[in-house]
Amino acid sequence: MELSDIKIIGVCGSGSMGAGIIQVAAQTGFTVKVLEANEQAISRGKSIIEGGLKKLVDKGKMAPEERDAVISRITFYTDASNLNDVDFIIEAVFENMDVKKELFQRLDKVTKDNVVYASNTSSLSITEMASFCKRPNKFIGMHFFNPVPVMKLVEIIPALQTDEDTIKLARGLAEKFGKTTVLCKDTPGFIVNRLLVPMMLDAARLYEAGIASAEDIDNAMVLGTNMPMGPLKLMDFTGVEIAYYVGNIFYEYTKDPRFNPPDIMRKMVKAGYLGMKTGKGFYDYTKKD
Repeated sequence: MELSDIKIIGVCGSGSMGAGIIQVAAQTGFTVKVLEANEQAISRGKSIIEGGLKKLVDKGKMAPEERDAVISRITFYTDASNLNDVDFIIEAVFENMDVKKELFQRLDKVTKDNVVYASNTSSLSITEMASFCKRPNKFIGMHFFNPVPVMKLVEIIPALQTDEDTIKLARGLAEKFGKTTVLCKDTPGFIVNRLLVPMMLDAARLYEAGIASAEDIDNAMVLGTNMPMGPLKLMDFTGVEIAYYVGNIFYEYTKDPRFNPPDIMRKMVKAGYLGMKTGKGFYDYTKKD
């Protein structure tokens, strides 16, 4: 398959990451078929996409007519059989190997023989996921970054089984989306999270030890290293539970103590202090200025 042969893109999952991928694919001009678990998830995904496009219109970066055209290229389904004609599928479902295994085995029953599967996982083994599929040579990792419409990077991670044509196709598609790609071996955390996660966990350890406040830790990193957002605020933005679960996954794989999340994060997850989406994380978002 050549890049020019890709006309219809399937996206599985329309949470914050999936919705961003859907938006970017539709803005690029592709027909996008979205697979979700239920109607409630579909409603949430539509809301995220429409909200992102509204911001572009409000800022004058997109005409209302263009927004309507983008939305018209997106269709949602709960039945995987509707993805029987897609050319390239990007998976962005819950970060759990069993969930992903079930999804790919369900897709294998209905998709075309030459379809390519890509996983947006940030932490799980691409090679293991490829082993679940009928065509492991057509499986690859494409790790986007949040928010997808803004962030310019996509990590391309071949499985041990991935062939060169699939690598070339994935890189070409990401570049057509307007992204820059980097190639990385299938290893926990790939490049960015292998470096970023230990830093975020260390920031949580400083906070837990009472060495500095959340505000001062974040200000030190923003003003001292020119980070656009401090590590604790970043975890609140992406979800404290995601950093916690990802850290645990890396730790189980590597046994490197840098990846073992501090106890404060375990307690925050138990308490539901997951960041901006719940109103409280390392910061309290319920307080009025």
